Amino acid sequence: MTGRPHLAVVGATGAVGEVLLGLLALRRDVWGEIRPVASPRSAGRTVAVRGESVPVLPLTEEALAGIDVAVFAVPAVVAAQWAPIAAAKGIVVVDGSAAFRADEDVPLVVPEVNSAALRLRSRGIVASPAATTLAMTAALGALHAEYGLAHLVVATYQAASGEGRAGETALRTQTALVTGTTAGRQTGDLRAVIAEDGPFAAPLAHNAVPWCGGAPGDGGWSGEELGLRAETRRILGLPALKVSATCVRVPLVRTHALAVHARFEREITQEHAQDILRDAPGVVLYDDPAAGEFPTPNDAVGTDPVWVGRVRRALDEPEALDLFLCGDNLRKGSALNLLQIAELVAGELTPGREP
Repeated sequence: MTGRPHLAVVGATGAVGEVLLGLLALRRDVWGEIRPVASPRSAGRTVAVRGESVPVLPLTEEALAGIDVAVFAVPAVVAAQWAPIAAAKGIVVVDGSAAFRADEDVPLVVPEVNSAALRLRSRGIVASPAATTLAMTAALGALHAEYGLAHLVVATYQAASGEGRAGETALRTQTALVTGTTAGRQTGDLRAVIAEDGPFAAPLAHNAVPWCGGAPGDGGWSGEELGLRAETRRILGLPALKVSATCVRVPLVRTHALAVHARFEREITQEHAQDILRDAPGVVLYDDPAAGEFPTPNDAVGTDPVWVGRVRRALDEPEALDLFLCGDNLRKGSALNLLQIAELVAGELTPGREP
């Protein structure tokens, strides 16, 4: 092709789409036209694209005409229907939903870890993993390359916006209902004040809900827990990796955190692990507890990298590390990773241009 490739942002008016459009204004411009697309109910709205007000088109085949790369920031049911339609037109689809993450013919990509997999897109679709998986693999990928990852035990602390705008709205509504009350001091009193849980499995304000991800699967595992296991195995190329996860929704607006116990194939030292993480792309090491330096979700919100701290060699396993990670679930956890993948594709489509 000649000229710069044209990009469609499908789901431009959603929480992730909004962040993605903002990032496009900040990053090196590799695109020709950038076309915002969304559901029919959002058609006619305008959004800012590279500093200009651009009308949003409804998602139709006509809206995808002439597009080279389409980033999908939409629910899985929409992606499952429309991504194959776009791919059949020769468009490279970069999908942020769960629709294709388990499809062996669709590469699951974190550019800092496995960008080479991007070329193996026989269906014309590339998938981006869930935000928790992204935060973890961005950091663990570098450690795995040095020491060989053998076993993971993970607890996640996931923000309300992991459920999109509905999650953030529900948390703010619930917080307003309990503010100024004594709710939280007695068994069940939150449910007496909060009549609707919204997208959560239980009231979230003043609470923590140990369930993320739809109906229970086999053995009582949630979809988020099973997804984290399967996605980590695919991204790191470790199909037999032992992974045990507990995913918890917490009353944060934005940014997921993870407490990770990672066991490797050989003995590891705290100092070398910190050196590896300090040099890892897409990672910020913030790890000096004596000086009060360790990542919190509010430190990471609105930033690109994954923040890593509390790096310790396990007391009883010299080949294991314990660490704490924070990553903005709407930024690197979704929009930025989608855009990084799309930029790599743009580099392929324009010979001579660096991705």
